[in-house]
Amino acid sequence: MTAPHQPGLDDVLTAAKEDHDSVVELTRTLIRIPSRGGIDTYEPVLEALAAWLADHHLAATTLRDPAGTIVGLTCEVVGRHPGPRWVLDACADTAVFGDETAWTHPPTSAAIVDGWLWGRGSADSKIAAAIFCHIAARLATAADHLHGRLVLLFDVDEHTGGFGGAKRYFKGPGAPDDVAGVLIGYPGIEHVVIGGRGVHRARLHVHGVASHSGGRAATANAIVKAADLITALSDVELPRTASPDFPLQGKITCTAIGGGQGFSVTPDLCTLNVDIRTTPVFDNTAAAGLIQSIVDKVDRSWSDTRPTRIELDTQWPPYALEESSPLRAALLGAARLAGLDVQPKIAGPSNIGNYLAGLGIPATAGFGVDHIGLHATDERCLIDTIPTVQAVYQHAIRTLLNGHR
Repeated sequence: MTAPHQPGLDDVLTAAKEDHDSVVELTRTLIRIPSRGGIDTYEPVLEALAAWLADHHLAATTLRDPAGTIVGLTCEVVGRHPGPRWVLDACADTAVFGDETAWTHPPTSAAIVDGWLWGRGSADSKIAAAIFCHIAARLATAADHLHGRLVLLFDVDEHTGGFGGAKRYFKGPGAPDDVAGVLIGYPGIEHVVIGGRGVHRARLHVHGVASHSGGRAATANAIVKAADLITALSDVELPRTASPDFPLQGKITCTAIGGGQGFSVTPDLCTLNVDIRTTPVFDNTAAAGLIQSIVDKVDRSWSDTRPTRIELDTQWPPYALEESSPLRAALLGAARLAGLDVQPKIAGPSNIGNYLAGLGIPATAGFGVDHIGLHATDERCLIDTIPTVQAVYQHAIRTLLNGHR
């Protein structure tokens, strides 16, 4: 019996070129629908995606959080043969617009000028959602040859930092237990992101002693104490932990401060937000210990105040896919077959891949279209790079689903 033909890179690149106009038009449709994280309603953009999928004989399922809020959309292509589950993930919400008068073309214009597609989401990541829809449509016609299943996951709670769609899918009711890996469609054609620094975030509630600011006796001012704490946090020298396997250092940043009200009261409470980026050596335990030691030292010098309370907000581990990872190998291999000089990269910012690492799910967190203006004014992507990106992802997914496990 003759084995079924497995498409090579040339085959999927030809298919991607055939899909090019359709991918661009779907992306433009999505860009024209504002879906700013935490601002706009998400139903319209998800309805547009669901309608496109339905027109291509693919059923979509809406994801809701425990409160009933819409947080995402999924769609599955089920192979005829048993095998693992692979997920293509892209966010369908976007960053805010900022000063709309500063944009060369309005952020929902979806203008095409000189080979660039403009608008919020053109790079991050409505373009990836459109590409992934077309890959699913292509693979659905070859389901008889697939081992396992492909899942599309479109999160609309990503730019808020809540990642509600991902959390609902991977940890909510009925969550699958056979996810072999996730490919996240963040933009950037020069690297395949195979890891990222972790994050340890805390709020520090710094106490003083309230009094009338015009009173004869001065009392401990929580804002001044907080300033001492900020200075101590900013001056600390973090341990040098970079290595060939994880070439990034840890980092600590005070990102917000709030305290006091009006003019006549010496404040007795000031709150700081502290963001620490972690590494395999400088991990969450080390980060928590560092904050505690600095807080204790400052508290001792302000003995007439209550101790600072540390409120943990978020902990995500650092991660890096090993060279033996099938996910890493499939995506890098497909990119290099396409003639791209791509290198694996560990990212400084954390991302949903860190959350997945905490669940034991491997993920790539970046390979996509060439772009300018991520989260900035005049966001745009180079449309000529779309077919190559689609072909790379489609070839990688076929490799993972064709039984070479």
